[in-house]
Amino acid sequence: MAAVRDTLGRPIRDLRISVTDRCNFRCPYCMPKDAFGPDHPFLAAGRLMTHGELVRIVGVFVGLGVEKVRLTGGEPLLRSDLPAIIRAIKRDLGVAEVALTTNGWLLGKQAPALRAAGLDRLNVSVDSLDEATAGRMNGLGFSVSRVLAGIDAAAAEGFPIKVNCVVQRGVNEGEIISLCGYFREKGHTLRFIEFMDVGNTNHWSQSQVVPAREIVARVSAAWSLEPVDPAYRGEVAARYRYADGRGEIGIVSSVTEPFCKDCDRARLSADGKLFTCLFASAGRDVLGLVRSGADDAAISSFVAGIWRARSDRYSDERNSVLAAGMERKKVEMSYIGG
Repeated sequence: MAAVRDTLGRPIRDLRISVTDRCNFRCPYCMPKDAFGPDHPFLAAGRLMTHGELVRIVGVFVGLGVEKVRLTGGEPLLRSDLPAIIRAIKRDLGVAEVALTTNGWLLGKQAPALRAAGLDRLNVSVDSLDEATAGRMNGLGFSVSRVLAGIDAAAAEGFPIKVNCVVQRGVNEGEIISLCGYFREKGHTLRFIEFMDVGNTNHWSQSQVVPAREIVARVSAAWSLEPVDPAYRGEVAARYRYADGRGEIGIVSSVTEPFCKDCDRARLSADGKLFTCLFASAGRDVLGLVRSGADDAAISSFVAGIWRARSDRYSDERNSVLAAGMERKKVEMSYIGG
């Protein structure tokens, strides 16, 4: 089949799948505990994509051009059949790159099984090295030392690891240099992410955004940096290498320097709904089509039609939307992954 492109000429290359909407953290920028309390109605087990349904849907996306699959959540390591899912996507479907984003709490115990299943790479969230700040940013006071130990365990298994850090003004921007220093020594790429207005519950404010340029300036004051060309079109992070050869950092600047024009990412929720943007308001029910008995050709036609009609570019439009005082309901990040 010819490459499927949207209204702006963007292909579909990257599929991000939430395997569960549940998480053991309550990070305020993603899943704040005032909105996701003990009585929050998470998806019932019967509404989640089964192993077989998920893999079948991924196969359809591969036929439409997907080359990379990232498994997210919620927290994906809460799903017990995750290694089997990885194995099927990697070995049975032959997907070139299968990656996983995790908060790292369960990583120490699960790293060997993930590696044996064929997982290619990991992204682990670390927003602070300070125990008090880390506990505040994960919402439940959990120790960052366990997450760091999990990263060490995964590195020992041979995983390439990128560390994600959401930077918020007045919360953890004072740790930019210490985080760089720690992960430079460990040999892991650190990616700083601007605080984004994802969903409707994270109390986002422009005043809490630390712009990418400021982050680069702070790091450059400690270590000389050199810009690195993108590894591929549509790469999310702007990359900079340390001039002394000790690795690199990345900056995800969705707020101050949007990259919508090259976005080739589709997102699939844990209950099988297709979202064409991280900031979308609604998804289309792929799983419902699967459960209705549709064959792969019909599912492929359904997905291709959605993608061809895609025109999303929210990050480019954010400032005008905010200036106009418009309220736009957006899906929660914990539901479709980051």
